[in-house]
Amino acid sequence: MRLYDAEMASYAKDRRCTAMAEALVPLLRRSCPEDTGGYGGSYQVNLDDEEAVGLGGVELIRAAMRKAARQLGWKVTTIGWIGTRFGTMVAIQDTRDVPEEYRPVIDAAMEQRMGAALAKAWGESDEAPVERGSVALMTQEFRAAVAAAEA
Repeated sequence: MRLYDAEMASYAKDRRCTAMAEALVPLLRRSCPEDTGGYGGSYQVNLDDEEAVGLGGVELIRAAMRKAARQLGWKVTTIGWIGTRFGTMVAIQDTRDVPEEYRPVIDAAMEQRMGAALAKAWGESDEAPVERGSVALMTQEFRAAVAAAEA
């Protein structure tokens, strides 16, 4: 497994990065829990390693996520791993301080996500549903949005 974090090439003017970022803006916006003023968003995609390379590589995908997040005013942390048991994992998280009026909604949304993840890990459900906020759904949305942007 290889982790990319520090030294990254600039993709600011790369047309693939710009197109991917534009496609990501509505997906990142939708990742925020409802009624939170756009706070608390996070997004993760799990791609086949070859698919990630075909899209420009993990560095370009992370750069596009950061570029899209800046358009939403997010302060972010991103990660990118190649060669995991899930393939290539790329994720972004809004790390801004959440205003107090949104904190209960964001905490409840996080608790619900954690509960679903634990139920899946403990085998409490036969088949994990593809639901809003799930990595499976985010990956499907990402693939569709990028394909549409490339068309």
